[in-house]
Amino acid sequence: MSARILVVDDIEANVRLLEAKLTAEYYDVFSAHDGPSALAAAAEIHPDIILLDVMMPGLDGFEVCRRLKADSATRHIPVVLVTALDGRQDRLTGLKAGADDFLNKPIDDVALFARVRSLTRLKLVIDELRQREASGRRIGVIEDVASRLGGGGGRIIIADDHERQGRRIADELAAEHRPVIEADPERALMAARGRADLLIVNIASSSFDGLRLAAQVRSDESTRHLPILIVYEPTDRQRALKGLEIGVNDLIAKPIDPEELSARARTLIRQKRYTDFLRNNLDNSLELAVTDPLTGLHNRRYMNGQLSGLVRRAALGGDPVATLLVDIDHFKRINDSFGHDVGDEVLREFAVRLATNVRAIDLPCRTGGEEFVVVMPDTPLAAAEIVAERLRLHVSGSPFHVAGVEDLMHVTISVGVACTLGEGDTPEALLKRSDEAVYEAKAKGRNTVIARAA
Repeated sequence: MSARILVVDDIEANVRLLEAKLTAEYYDVFSAHDGPSALAAAAEIHPDIILLDVMMPGLDGFEVCRRLKADSATRHIPVVLVTALDGRQDRLTGLKAGADDFLNKPIDDVALFARVRSLTRLKLVIDELRQREASGRRIGVIEDVASRLGGGGGRIIIADDHERQGRRIADELAAEHRPVIEADPERALMAARGRADLLIVNIASSSFDGLRLAAQVRSDESTRHLPILIVYEPTDRQRALKGLEIGVNDLIAKPIDPEELSARARTLIRQKRYTDFLRNNLDNSLELAVTDPLTGLHNRRYMNGQLSGLVRRAALGGDPVATLLVDIDHFKRINDSFGHDVGDEVLREFAVRLATNVRAIDLPCRTGGEEFVVVMPDTPLAAAEIVAERLRLHVSGSPFHVAGVEDLMHVTISVGVACTLGEGDTPEALLKRSDEAVYEAKAKGRNTVIARAA
């Protein structure tokens, strides 16, 4: 898995060394030698990962990281701080600045490539979601609230059979989150399948294999996006790096520093909420793209896609497909007399009645204005006519209660019914027959159902 990596260091020899190592593994490497040029390069080339030296003149790595994470165009790029400093305060400062990980000088090749592979996987997921989200943002169905997503108040599952350590981790996190301790891996996995925000696994647990639990979480469809933080002994470094290979998001060594634990948990939860935000926006934008916003019914675009497949199957000898084309009688008069707000209320109330008077397999849609279509799979003409008549009676037989209008409002509909004719029929021809039937119903005085056999 290749990636575009930006290396930032004010010492040329350090840059060349990292370039050589990464290029040998077929990564595309770019370089910058100070803070301002790093910010400019990140905005221009959009790297997949930034390896950022901390000790630089002018803008140090901490400040560059803060600015990257504050900019909506670059906040999603993983930043690894590279430093000769391994002090506690420097790690905390880096995490608070938004750093995703750390590497200490001299850089260990195994650790370097494990971190790069892990963060590349994360970046690929985010990029795919952001690209799909961009379409929804262009048409205005997605709101940008990502910058307001926090990392507090998370539900954290702690998988640890060491009672004192598990309790100590939970106590440290309880001030900001809702931690739950599970000493049994099966119970931890079940808890993770709920509404969890983070899983912390002690890979030194004596009664279960922590890495196997992490692997199960990654392979389970319901938990594969859950961030995992593993706790490891400094002497067990190889297993910790193995965790990164199987999809663990972050590592923390014993003895656990409480502030570092809190900072890492906050960062992982914020990342999860960002990716969840992108996924949910994608789902919402897809839903909005095929839904009429006023009535909640499907729109013409969705109807056309579904109807085409059903008519094609019927033309090849499958079950017949019927359509009801429904038009609210004298709807313009309602708008002119009471205003468009009242007209909208009538449309919403009619949509409810329409949806409750057709079968579960039928597809009620609003195709525009006061016009609605019901697509009825596996339905002959006579059965569709019965449903249409039931709907007509329900609408005309019970007046509409509309807020702001004192008198009860009596509404009627005209319905045109048509059914597929077999080989050679098309969706356009089927809808045209329904439309012609509606015109005939209106010509006969409205509040009428007309079925067209051909």
